[in-house]
Amino acid sequence: HLVESGGGLVQAGASLRLSCAASGRTFSSYNMGWFRQAPGKEREFVAVISAYGGLTSYRDSVKGRFNISRDNDKQMVYLQMNDLDPEDTAVYSCAGGVVFTTEWRVYSNWGQGTQVTVSS
Repeated sequence: HLVESGGGLVQAGASLRLSCAASGRTFSSYNMGWFRQAPGKEREFVAVISAYGGLTSYRDSVKGRFNISRDNDKQMVYLQMNDLDPEDTAVYSCAGGVVFTTEWRVYSNWGQGTQVTVSS
């Protein structure tokens, strides 16, 4: 079970930190990803972190602005988003999966999402 929080309405250039709280005893076995979906668009990959945090991957448009991290003791995954742009506006969801991949269709466990709106 995954629950996201931290979304909101901000101006361009601002920062937000999204959190994803997980429950279950196998959290540290899962690769965790952040994905987003804007109105009328397909869901897209944002960032992924491996089970123990040693590997990360980012969408090209967020490299250098976003940072994914995790705390396995707290069963939390975070997405620090800096220098936000209106193009980042979307519902952001976290997901867990057994494969380290940017392909959202592979992930089996999803949260309900949190809205991020960036005004210009």
